[in-house]
Amino acid sequence: MKYKDAGVDIDAGNEIVRRIRSLARSTFTPGVLSDIGSFGGLFRLDRDRYQDPVLVSSADGVGTKLKVAFMTGRHDTVGADLVNHCVNDILVQGAEPLFFLDYLATGRLSPVVAEQVVAGVARACRENGCALIGGETAEMPGFYADGEYNIAGFIVGIVEKSKLIDGRSVVPGDVLIGLPSTGLHTNGYSLARRVFFEAAGWKVDTFVRELNAMVGDVLLAPHRSYLPLIKPFFDRQSMKGLAHVTGGGITDNLPRVLPDGCAAEIDRQAWTVPPIFRVLQQRGDITDAEMFRTFNMGIGLVIVCASREADRIINTLSRAGEPNAIRIGFVVSGDRTVTYL
Repeated sequence: MKYKDAGVDIDAGNEIVRRIRSLARSTFTPGVLSDIGSFGGLFRLDRDRYQDPVLVSSADGVGTKLKVAFMTGRHDTVGADLVNHCVNDILVQGAEPLFFLDYLATGRLSPVVAEQVVAGVARACRENGCALIGGETAEMPGFYADGEYNIAGFIVGIVEKSKLIDGRSVVPGDVLIGLPSTGLHTNGYSLARRVFFEAAGWKVDTFVRELNAMVGDVLLAPHRSYLPLIKPFFDRQSMKGLAHVTGGGITDNLPRVLPDGCAAEIDRQAWTVPPIFRVLQQRGDITDAEMFRTFNMGIGLVIVCASREADRIINTLSRAGEPNAIRIGFVVSGDRTVTYL
């Protein structure tokens, strides 16, 4: 017997490496010292730029949004979702990304599909100035269903210790500024799929009038990277805290950047909730509390700043291309909770 008889095709694995090598090389920055195919990725830190550098790392996945990719046959966006999610996770502590690694596991390797997924990873890495220096492609027959795969990402970034954003200086009276999301991003898809595909009986190519689009296209809207907007503020140190609104919504994520003695009050009328969330709530008969704890509700990032800085930050964001940054609430005295008004 051969390994291929058991479902593992080494030649297919080598073909994937060949296809993605040029994609990865297109993301390389001056710090990269190794090539794709090495046992470990090498990256040289530019110590001249930092007096007291702190490395910030994170790992995440795309979740069941992948099921929508399988249903549509589109695999060129989930890789970008993965990178942007990880970039935002370290961004909120003031870190710029240095390098990224990915892990792709499937039941049977398809070089074409793998290339599409990694192309999305590489594209987002280039856009975020992050080098894709390595990863792993695993063929696991009998573990994943035919045509399905899972992908995870690992990111390392850097920040000067004196410029860490950790929320320690947040006090009652500070302002909360919300930046709009581009849809569900990468959270809440288990509930969204149940509502749309089971309860409503829709297909990915069902055109929904309220959304003015097909369901699959709306659900595959890319997870947004906030790095281009937030990076210019790092040197100004005008942001006291940043919260990436992921699983748990504003309800669970905003308290993560609030110190003891602080809570948040959110004005739900401050912004217009995008149609995708209104349709989900109506079709699924979902309570307000469940919606705000499951989905981002149109706010993908929350900035905490002093009241005197709020207008300047909003105006700067508008000039940078984000006219919809808006005050959504305040920090108040309390025990790290969120109240919706």
